Amino acid sequence: MEHGTIEREIHVDASPEVVFEVVSSAEHIKEWWSDDAACDPVPGGTGELVFGNRQTGTVAAFTVVDVDPPRLFSFRWCYETGEVPVAGNSLLVTFELVASGPGTTVRVSESGWRELGWEVAVLEDAYQDHSQGWGHFVPLLEGYVARLVAAS
Repeated sequence: MEHGTIEREIHVDASPEVVFEVVSSAEHIKEWWSDDAACDPVPGGTGELVFGNRQTGTVAAFTVVDVDPPRLFSFRWCYETGEVPVAGNSLLVTFELVASGPGTTVRVSESGWRELGWEVAVLEDAYQDHSQGWGHFVPLLEGYVARLVAAS
């Protein structure tokens, strides 16, 4: 199996400005993706995503790479504690937001799989887990944005 970039694309009925806030703000991230979150959405800023309970679940650290409101937000994650995340030791997640009619096309990609140097079995398991995860969470992003817009 080829482990290239994982990509998902959806259209949401909200402006790129609203969607940008939803993908880059901890307040919103924990409503559609993780159970808890912290984020400093500036280049070089750090954050974390908590899946499940902080003590017994998974806490994933990330470092923000690029911020270009309202069109781009990217970060690196899946790197060893204490390492500076760069190509070759981490995965790059990118949210590209493109105005499309009255809404926004959201393109989510996760790349860097080939460069990690992980054992094949570990790579395959992680790739499948992330692919299924994006397949689950990206539609939740769409639903959360719809509820957010309806409530405003």
